[in-house]
Amino acid sequence: MSKKILDMPSAEMLEEELKRERNKIRYKRILKSTIYALIIVAAVAAIIATLVLPVLQISGTSMEPTLKNGEIVVLVKTSNLEYGDLCAFAYSNKVLIKRVIGLPGDTVVIEKDGTVYLNGYALEEPYITEKGFGECDVEFPYTVPENEYFLLGDQRTTSIDSRSTIIGCVPKEQVIGKLYFRIWPLSDFDILG
Repeated sequence: MSKKILDMPSAEMLEEELKRERNKIRYKRILKSTIYALIIVAAVAAIIATLVLPVLQISGTSMEPTLKNGEIVVLVKTSNLEYGDLCAFAYSNKVLIKRVIGLPGDTVVIEKDGTVYLNGYALEEPYITEKGFGECDVEFPYTVPENEYFLLGDQRTTSIDSRSTIIGCVPKEQVIGKLYFRIWPLSDFDILG
């Protein structure tokens, strides 16, 4: 009778197979840690974007030429605003963006030709291309109430803003934040704040 000789794996073959198994285990570990890291980064980014630096897409033309329809901006959450700041605020389940013209206690007057006076002095407004009285049903001189802001859009002929009792002055608690960066389109990247 003949005996069947079984091929025994050589030491090199066993070592090679062991090396492949170790690589599989290492690959799985690296893949798992990469996935966990990506999940953590995404969660942190979502928290930052929601709580600290919200991102908004501009919709409409009331802030032209400063901000155009479709641009994407980043806010810094704050309700402490200064003259000329661009701010976002909550209004009727929407987020609107306007420019701070008057702070609490200021007196605002807008002439029929669109010239804006703040506390008796005409404002220099290089950010507007055309003056306009727009939709206005408030009486001037107008004193900005405590804890509120008088806000105007840069497109004065069409913007609905603090000149209209529809929106009126914006209370501090409705302010979401101050626009800080324009990030899209990349060619127009700019610091706004």
